[in-house]
Amino acid sequence: MFHEKHSDPTVPTPRLARLSHVEMTELVLPQDTNQHGTIFGGRVLQWIDIAGAVAARRHSHFKVVTASIDEMHFLVPIRLGEVVVLKASVNFVHRSSMEIGVRVEREIPSTGERMKAATAYLTFVCIDDDGKPVLAPPLVTETDDERARFEAASERRARRLAHREALRGRA
Repeated sequence: MFHEKHSDPTVPTPRLARLSHVEMTELVLPQDTNQHGTIFGGRVLQWIDIAGAVAARRHSHFKVVTASIDEMHFLVPIRLGEVVVLKASVNFVHRSSMEIGVRVEREIPSTGERMKAATAYLTFVCIDDDGKPVLAPPLVTETDDERARFEAASERRARRLAHREALRGRA
């Protein structure tokens, strides 16, 4: 495990991005589907939120709450009896918030074939026992892919903040 000494004990120790990786699988059962035999979008969102929360918690070691979920696009239908594979990891950390990327894949059990079904980016905030935001550990990227995801997440964060401010202006 990666450890680095800090002179300031209030600054969390940086953590490697790969240590936050999560892979969950879910079998699509009748109660998960609509009248067309495809999965409810809300069920997929629930699983995305859980996978994202586990990744955020693994990285931070704090309680976390969901602050936002970016646009959600369902690319292919997921049907009754298929397997949903969710892959989540921390892409970016800024003070108390973290962006988690979640890739959703549909797996056909009879062939093992997988295809991308959806992608989501979630923002989680680290909180203490009183529900107050606390500093998240800085993210250490090791690979070109992790660095690219970090940079793209930084750009998405700027857009999210601008969008949030625009929404507040309309209220």
